[in-house]
Amino acid sequence: MNSTKIIIGLLLTFFVIACSNSTNTDLILNEKEYYEKQGVNYIVFTNWYNGSFGDEKMSGIEIIHHEVRTATNGDVRIHNTPEQWDAIPKFIERKVDSINSIIEASLIYEEYNFKYTIRSEAQGDAMLISVNIENPVPDALLGKAGFNLEFLPAEYFEKSYLADGIPGVFPLYPSGPMQINNDGFTEPKALASGATFTLAPESPERRITIESSIGDISLYDGRNKAQNGWYVLRTLIPANKTGKVVEWKITANTIDNWKKKPTIAYSQLGYHPNQPKVAVVEFDKTDKVAQNIQLLKLDENGNSTLVKSSKLIDWGKYLRYKYGKFDFSDVEEEGLYCIELGNQKTATFRIQKDIYNNAWQPSLDVYLPVQMDHMLINEAYRVWHGKSHMDDALQAPLNHEHFDLYAQGPSTDTPYKPGEHIPGLNVGGWYDAGDYDIRTQTQYHVITSMVEAWEDFGIDRDQTLVDQTRRYVDLHHPDGKVDILQQIEHGALALIAQHRSCGHAIPGIIVGNISQYTHLGDGVTMTDNLIYNSRMSELESNGFESGVFDDRWAFTSRSTALNYGSAAGLAASSRALKNHNTSLSNECLQTSINVWNEEHSKEPDIFRVGNTTGGNLLQEELKAAIELLICTNDQQYTKRILEIFNSKDLRFMFVSDLFLKVLPYMDENFKNELQKKVVEMIEEGKTFITENPYGVPITRGGWAGGGTVMRYAISNYKLHKAFPDLVDATATFNGLNFVLGCHPGSNVSFVSGIGTVSKKVGYGMNRADYSFIAGGVVPGVIVMPPDFPENKENWPFLWGENEYVIPMSSMYIYLVHAVNDLLNEE
Repeated sequence: MNSTKIIIGLLLTFFVIACSNSTNTDLILNEKEYYEKQGVNYIVFTNWYNGSFGDEKMSGIEIIHHEVRTATNGDVRIHNTPEQWDAIPKFIERKVDSINSIIEASLIYEEYNFKYTIRSEAQGDAMLISVNIENPVPDALLGKAGFNLEFLPAEYFEKSYLADGIPGVFPLYPSGPMQINNDGFTEPKALASGATFTLAPESPERRITIESSIGDISLYDGRNKAQNGWYVLRTLIPANKTGKVVEWKITANTIDNWKKKPTIAYSQLGYHPNQPKVAVVEFDKTDKVAQNIQLLKLDENGNSTLVKSSKLIDWGKYLRYKYGKFDFSDVEEEGLYCIELGNQKTATFRIQKDIYNNAWQPSLDVYLPVQMDHMLINEAYRVWHGKSHMDDALQAPLNHEHFDLYAQGPSTDTPYKPGEHIPGLNVGGWYDAGDYDIRTQTQYHVITSMVEAWEDFGIDRDQTLVDQTRRYVDLHHPDGKVDILQQIEHGALALIAQHRSCGHAIPGIIVGNISQYTHLGDGVTMTDNLIYNSRMSELESNGFESGVFDDRWAFTSRSTALNYGSAAGLAASSRALKNHNTSLSNECLQTSINVWNEEHSKEPDIFRVGNTTGGNLLQEELKAAIELLICTNDQQYTKRILEIFNSKDLRFMFVSDLFLKVLPYMDENFKNELQKKVVEMIEEGKTFITENPYGVPITRGGWAGGGTVMRYAISNYKLHKAFPDLVDATATFNGLNFVLGCHPGSNVSFVSGIGTVSKKVGYGMNRADYSFIAGGVVPGVIVMPPDFPENKENWPFLWGENEYVIPMSSMYIYLVHAVNDLLNEE
């Protein structure tokens, strides 16, 4: 009897264990409010369109398939293939029923008073999606409103599909078919239609089946309208119907016992022998961290030698993954190395004393010259772009909110009327980013960053010919002049031109319509380079003017914050250019002083629309005061710096390193007070760098945080140099390692052309070619709410992840020199 009870007890125990270890094949709605099973997640309206920049492909219903986001923008749209600036609905509310695994999102197209609800519900291993309406589709939206779900082309290139069993292949390049719709616009026609679609039936990682119970599904190629378009599956909402008007059942294939492959993150460039060397390994949440990891050294015959082997140190959880760390700081022998974990090896990297000597050079030699506006940029047999925007610029219209966060107030604040040509603005400046505008706030940031690099590290490299008279730049062509000074000069010319022509700094210069803004390719073809003359017809030209209304617009509303920021950039430029271009140097300094005097003689001009009108007013004034003090040693600036330092309105964390520049001009009491504030700041900021295993602050916004990481690392360097006993240099090394590959989601270097594996597609002017610009730095990893880190290497068109922005490269140049300086400290 007792033996029978024991056997039964053992069987029950084994049964419980077996059940607890079984693979759950059903979708569940987890505590983070998204649906999951191993190998697939459905995110339902956790993310929302960014209204400032249009549709950024991060909204509505999204699918993460084997840890790759393959689908997005599951929502009702009024175009077959919506473009970036097409109409988007207004979000009303999101309701989550955790007990029944249901999420409902309510939205409205206010212009049409068209309200609807999208409902998601788990059904076994499938997802049910339905669109529900209380009133029929308005007549204006008949044949237009439909439920769309967009699929990332790069994940389905060279793959097939089945539409009701009829095969097709996803087009590698968009080639139609197109049609003219009833509104007179071109739009893609469907590639295929059917009640059931299976995408990539041959691929276990990407196979997904969608069945429609109400109406057919049609497949479109959004790239026929815009290079950043996705493949779109779409079901139209029928006329005169209410209640459930669209219903899809989505079943994503998942590979049995699938786990995310561990990501071994490290610096793709490599390491100096004396610096900290820590790799961070990212694991699937079901994986074990306590694994053996090895460092191998390679010889000239390709043979590898084991240098170090250890168990990974379990760091814990961050976002959706587990993390382990491998510290090999004690390995100092120069050579070529790789890391091995299980059956995977990393790409090779170096340990070398001169590792950082040329790691910054592509940013100065290639990227920044390529971004130079109003110049022809040549590289060997290639012309990057012609002498662009020589017709700059027309006065922007009044009371106008423009795209890309530009705006004009109720007056021009210049001597010019709306639409009138403002002479003298067609000089200097860099294309802001992957687009072509001259954003003043960005320009002066780059200038001050490069001046700091020039003053702190004495960079004297000469590899680029810059001829301002001929408006000609030739890469890889020394001209006997220091390149970084020529770049500072180019930026200063753009800033000083605004003061000459308008009397103050202006928010910037940008094209007047969306069709120009979406331009890809050579910037010289954005406009005809002839000044617009309204008295001429479009076909008229006299060689200097034309009747083509394509000139860029100058947004000129006064902003005291922006004027201070520009003054800071001009004052800094004056020091760097003193022996390079003396007359420009003198003009920059005098203009900066004039701005200071003028702004202090009146109430500040506050114009806060968009993000082109300067930063925080107090911070921008502080920057101007600091640069002017260094230039003049005038005590009026000292007085104002001390007032700002003691202001309760100052956000010290964002400007702490600025005060270090004026330490030579201040007394010992100031240094002591500054040190106290630094101690408090360090304590307050600990949580930002300890919440993740990378030791840097990783942001959660819609724009990836690589810039924040570099600013943090540079600030840490400066604080360490000023207070070495108080601030260690670890965060500076961490920041550079992060940019060079030691980050979540992947291990690619975010600096194109730097490191063994670096960004080979970037959101630059050449993004339509799926290419890159050497030395360009992308924003990096976006943490998509609630917990998914992403940076796509096969799709350049996600600007929040992959857009080159000019301050990133100037900061990168500084950061590399800072790390090199730390490693050469006595």
